[in-house]
Amino acid sequence: MAPNEAANVTTPSEPESVGGSEMSSEDTAAARPLLSSSSPSPSPSPSAASAAPVLESIEELDRRYAPYARRDAYGPMGLGPVSAAEAARLAFAAVVLVPLRVVAGVLVLVVYYLVCRVCTLRVEEEREGGEGEGYARLDGWRRAGVVRCGRALARAMLFVFGFYWIRDYDCRFPNAEDDDVDQSKEIERPGAIVSNHVSYVDILYHMSASFPSFVAKRSVARLPLVGLISKCLGCIFVQRESKTSDFKGVSGAVTERIQRAHQQKNAPTMLLFPEGTTTNGDYLLPFKTGAFLAKAPVQPVILRYPYKRFNPAWESMSGARHVFLLLCQFVNYLEVVHLPVYYPSEQEKDDPKLYANNVRKLMAVEGNLILSDLGLAEKRVYHAALNGNSLPRALHQKDD
Repeated sequence: MAPNEAANVTTPSEPESVGGSEMSSEDTAAARPLLSSSSPSPSPSPSAASAAPVLESIEELDRRYAPYARRDAYGPMGLGPVSAAEAARLAFAAVVLVPLRVVAGVLVLVVYYLVCRVCTLRVEEEREGGEGEGYARLDGWRRAGVVRCGRALARAMLFVFGFYWIRDYDCRFPNAEDDDVDQSKEIERPGAIVSNHVSYVDILYHMSASFPSFVAKRSVARLPLVGLISKCLGCIFVQRESKTSDFKGVSGAVTERIQRAHQQKNAPTMLLFPEGTTTNGDYLLPFKTGAFLAKAPVQPVILRYPYKRFNPAWESMSGARHVFLLLCQFVNYLEVVHLPVYYPSEQEKDDPKLYANNVRKLMAVEGNLILSDLGLAEKRVYHAALNGNSLPRALHQKDD
């Protein structure tokens, strides 16, 4: 599920800003059917040359759309040539490792589904003004069972995916030994976790660490197994094209949930990916303001995926191929930095854009990430180029 691409919701000193600031109208127009092979081709006739679109090599595309470019051993779209040794490793993993991990993953999923089924017996689903449905307000043994089992089984699923060790850097209490720390801030609970977004693995980590709620498409609630689990997570299910009178909008539902989490100790914290989409893990895109409209403190978290051959970032390849290659890796790595809770100033409370930008700059500095001005539209142009599609179709395609 992809909670990160909801508009204005989903869900960092100044590192070098790249990308969007260099995209002129001519650059965008040049990013049409974009791919050209690296080998030379016969020169076209003058009439054909005048009608032909401007072509760019994969290297040029990767430089222009750097936040989305894959630079691992498998190349763009995971279809690049690999060495004989790597091909042998993939063949062995496909025969031995992948089947074992698939079976283990399905077992983990089924076990948690059964836990959720038991914990929601005779409990009516909650609806939030047409925006949400689920079990966000489970309490007592039901909530304890869902959370404890969910965290344990999410960690088990990470183990299945090869994340045997996760290195956590906890910077949340840098002045814990200081007796003079501001007590008024100590008692304030963050209403949301804001994280950079690299892969669907991000969600598994956050489930294992803090078990938050997040935003998902309404169709996710109807999926087998995953639907009930997402309801127990307390997800906000949205149908963006809905125009009914009781449709509060994604931002309104998220703001209300963040305020509730900030004020009520037992309410699930919201997890938001303010970039609105994934990157290759080296960049930080502009933040949308949905996570900052509630004026509540936020918990910044930075995820990094060191890799040797395969980058776990979900970029420029199909979900099935990405899962396959991820399962073929004998070991995958994840590093997490928990920054101190960010308490907005009065000026930031009055200006959500300022609040979002300041949190973004902090995360970029602490996570050694590069700020980029690119966004989802440029990502679609890049993906369309890799797939040989036209630019207008990529720009006007609806969000999934």
